[in-house]
Amino acid sequence: MAVSRRRFVGGIAAALGYISVGPDVDLFAQQGRGGRAGVPGQGGRGPRQLVDLTKVAKINNNENPYGVPPAVRAAMDDPKAWEWANRYGAPDGGLSQAIQELHGVKAENIIFGCGSGELLSSITIAMLIGDPKKKVLGVNPTYGDPYSKAAQIGRETIRVPLNKDYTQNIPAIIDIANKRAAEIGFIYIVNPNNPTGMIVPKAQIKQLLDGIPKDMPVLIDEAYHHFVDSPDYESSMKYVLEGRPVIVCRTFSKIAALAAMRLGYGIAPPELIRKVRTFTTGSQSITVKFGGAASVKDTAGQAKTKALNKQVRDDTIAKLKALGHEVLPSEANFFMVGLKREVSEVAPEFQKRDVLVGRPFAPMTQHLRVSVGTQAEMDKFMAAFKEIMAAPAKTSAGDK
Repeated sequence: MAVSRRRFVGGIAAALGYISVGPDVDLFAQQGRGGRAGVPGQGGRGPRQLVDLTKVAKINNNENPYGVPPAVRAAMDDPKAWEWANRYGAPDGGLSQAIQELHGVKAENIIFGCGSGELLSSITIAMLIGDPKKKVLGVNPTYGDPYSKAAQIGRETIRVPLNKDYTQNIPAIIDIANKRAAEIGFIYIVNPNNPTGMIVPKAQIKQLLDGIPKDMPVLIDEAYHHFVDSPDYESSMKYVLEGRPVIVCRTFSKIAALAAMRLGYGIAPPELIRKVRTFTTGSQSITVKFGGAASVKDTAGQAKTKALNKQVRDDTIAKLKALGHEVLPSEANFFMVGLKREVSEVAPEFQKRDVLVGRPFAPMTQHLRVSVGTQAEMDKFMAAFKEIMAAPAKTSAGDK
């Protein structure tokens, strides 16, 4: 059973040993995603400067630049979605049933969140809060919400550097998981990885799950699953069906174009779902649930977005390579380009030219993450890129 936000925060505080939590206490106030304050045109809960999104190329948050598909918008505008808008526990618009049919699971295997970000945080709390010795094991750099949440509740993380080719070091994770099994609360994998856009091949996912203790939970974030073309990749949903302690998270913020509407879901064995549900709020709006159900069924719309993303991404990457820049092979709606200068140096220059680009991802601080926008946005990016990179670079230490 989902809990209210106040009960959720109170439960965390009690588990952490606080005496009480008053009605105005917010354990999550002023915490941006990944532990950063809000910045212009980006997400985050901290104070942020607003920008005129009609004037900028917003290629910093890996969003769908083409907007909400007509079928999804129609579902959200359906009078049935509004008929129960004044009631708690309103119908879900067929969302749960649509996901059950998509993945061949039961309702007891599904948990919803306000975006997959809420679920990543809730899973982190659920897996770590009962034992102060438990840690998150994953790679660095990657999407950092679980690491940030672990730090907020006083838990440590074990972060394995990427390989020299920027792939995730699965053998090292397996080795640590076995040698330090008593310390590992869960293993965390993002596939494709964010910020690199590179996949963990299906053979390596199997190697990981077969090579660690059988009862060790593994969280696999598949936020960018829908953009992948590589035959070496596959979803990890099948491992849930096998009964392994695997949690797979998906979001409606990327290919479904519902980033501001906040909806995501997780698929896992029932016992893990029950454990995580204690720390979720159940606060998704009824309109986004109707939209989510339509989005699951909108395979034509997803295929169109995927094709456009690949076309524009590959075109931009080819232009960057022609200029002599290293670009990491990406299977997502973003990519990383090597600058040979600090991202912190060039990002403000892009913003001066009304182009919003990704933040630095330590230790890859000389690789810029670029979201794939519309062709017009990427043309604007390329014009700014050429101008900025033609200027002399400041002295910097380089990637470490």
